[in-house]
Parts: sequence; C-alpha cells; structure tokens
Amino acid sequence: MKIPLKYTIRNFKSRKLTTIITVAGIAMVVFVFAAVLMMAYGIQKTMIATGCTDNVLIARKSAYGEVSSIVVRDDYNTILTLPHIAKAEDGKPLVSGETVIVIGLERRSGGLSNVTARGVARTVFTLRPQVKIVEGRAFQQGAREVIAGASIRKNFIGAELGNTVSFGGDTWTIVGYFEAGGSGFDSEFWVDNDQLQDAFNRQGGFSTVTFKLDDPNSFSAFKAAFENEPRLQQFEPKIEQKFFQEQSESLSTFINILGIFITVIFSFGATIGAMITMYAAVANRIVEVGTLRALGFKRRSVLSAFLMESIAISLFGGLIGLLLASLLQFFSLSMLNFSSFAELQFSFALSPSIVLSSLFFSLFMGIAGGFLPAVRAARLKIVDALRAG
Repeated sequence: MKIPLKYTIRNFKSRKLTTIITVAGIAMVVFVFAAVLMMAYGIQKTMIATGCTDNVLIARKSAYGEVSSIVVRDDYNTILTLPHIAKAEDGKPLVSGETVIVIGLERRSGGLSNVTARGVARTVFTLRPQVKIVEGRAFQQGAREVIAGASIRKNFIGAELGNTVSFGGDTWTIVGYFEAGGSGFDSEFWVDNDQLQDAFNRQGGFSTVTFKLDDPNSFSAFKAAFENEPRLQQFEPKIEQKFFQEQSESLSTFINILGIFITVIFSFGATIGAMITMYAAVANRIVEVGTLRALGFKRRSVLSAFLMESIAISLFGGLIGLLLASLLQFFSLSMLNFSSFAELQFSFALSPSIVLSSLFFSLFMGIAGGFLPAVRAARLKIVDALRAG
C-alpha cells in the first residue's frame, strides 16, 4: 500500500522555514553549476560562430594558435596552386592571407587588456559574409586605417569612430565598426594586411591562410591534394569552424574544471542541509510514522515517501536555480582566451544538455540528502514510534 502524495505535500507546510532554507541552498548550488556550464558553452558557441563551414584555414601544425603560426609567401603561393579553391567573379581565388598581432588597449573598466589586430585582404568580406559594416566604412588599402568589432567599441577607451589608436610604432584611424554575429571577430580590429605587415616588419609571410571551397563537400579532395604536396607537410588544413572551435577548448575546459570543483564543494553544504531538514522531519513525525505502519503501510512505502519528499525539495530548488541562471543569457563577459592571448567577449548560453545536467545534479543532492533519514524513518518500530507520542 502506497502513501498518498498529498501526505508529502501537506508536510511541506508544517516546516516552512527549514524547507525554504534547504530550497534556497540547493537553488544557489544549481545556479552556480548551471552558470559555469553556460559560461563554457557560451565560449564554445562564440568560437564556433567565428568560422564558416565552407572555409578552410591553414596554419602551421606546431602552432597553438594563429599568433604563433607562420606561412611564408612561397608556401602561400604553393597553396594557391591546389584544386578546389573558389574563384571570385574576376577569376582570382577567394583567399585571405592574414597576419594576427596582439596589441594592448585600455579597458573602460580600468586596466590594460590584449586585443587582436587582424590584417586581412579585401576578399575577407566575401569569405566571411557574417561580418557586416554597421557604421562608417571599410578600411582603404594602403592606408593606416582600422575597423573595430562590436566588443572593441563597447569595452575599450578611445575606440570611437574617428579616433586613433597606436600600435606598431604608428597611429591608425578608426573608420568603421563591424558586427560579426556574436562571433570572436567582434573582439578584433581589422586592418589592411599589407599595412599591418609593414608596421610590424612581417612582410615575409602570413599567420594563417583562409580560403573558400568551390564546393562545401570538396574538403576531403582538397585535403588529399594538400597532403600529397611535399612542400606543405608542416601545415594542416582544417574547416575554419572546427579550427576556431578547437581554439576554445583550453579556456572552456579550464572553466569547467574550476567551476565544477567549486560547485561540488558547495553541494556538500546543500546536501547536508537537505539531510538535516529530513532528519528533523523524521524526528517531528515519529508518531505519524508509527500510525502509518500500524495502518498497514510497509517499510518501503515509508522510505519512498520520505525519499520523494527530499527529491521534491531538491528538484524545486534546482528549478529555481536554473531559472535564475537562465537570466544570465542577457549578459556578456570578456575573458582572456588562452589560445590567442587576447580578450574574447562572449555571452552565457543555455542548452538542453545544461538543463538536464542541472536537474540531475539537484536530483542527486535530493537522493543523497534524503536517503539516510528515509531509512531511519522506515526502520522505526511501530510500538516505539507510538510510545514516543
């Protein structure tokens, strides 16, 4: 015989304060847990949005990021001879040899931070159609001009249209702003590649080479031709989206490990809180338990009732914590990307897997906190329980 659900619900009202405290503690832990996962997922989502599925990016195999990669001009010219590179209307390949430099700028919130300055070819706007000039104009070839991403405009001093920034021993005029759909490009300056190479004396080559495939399905054929070219064995071609996704792995893994470690520590407190609440519930309802057993309810029914009560409290707290965490999607955060050594702005992002993980985490705390008190309630002897009244 099962104990009615309304019995469990009625007991919440009899100990409002302890129940509220336990729910609040579990909600806080789940909030932190979900926030950490949302932060890591937000970084991954931002970096994935940075690349296109029909673009190929070529970098040196030993490089841990674009900053440390180099493709000399002879190798660049060899790459252009390979098949499956898309052509523009004028017959020229849709390719952008790019130079990536890290510079220092002063944040509006105080202190210096690293920012990526990317030297690009004019074909870059065809290669990356998600990048749109939203104010001002594009830089002119042959001029010391830059365009700034949305994050640069928002977070750094002196990034207003018409102002100048100093790097590479020269001053550069900000002539436009661009938006890149919330991708990592929003945290960059873009300049004419020849001008950037001249300023930093990097005319010998590029950091990476990006081009558009003539067909999104021809990457395997291109890679086979690439690997058969003996002069390019020190480089590796990757789909641009995959390349930037891999660039997020170090930072997102670090956040996950650190955040989950902190969350696990907090969860011990929440679990103990749930356990104390349930032990108090058992102590206050010894006579009730004895009466239930005398009426014919089995031990497993008593155990299930108390365990379900603990699970219900935890799930309710988990839902509150998850709801609060979902509000973080309206906020953005900037952190130093370990792969690029430059600042990256991203937004918290929620996914179905994060929702399920958070609810399972709260469920685990409920089971862990309620199991021993439920066992104690189930093991009470009928006579001793009735005498306690």
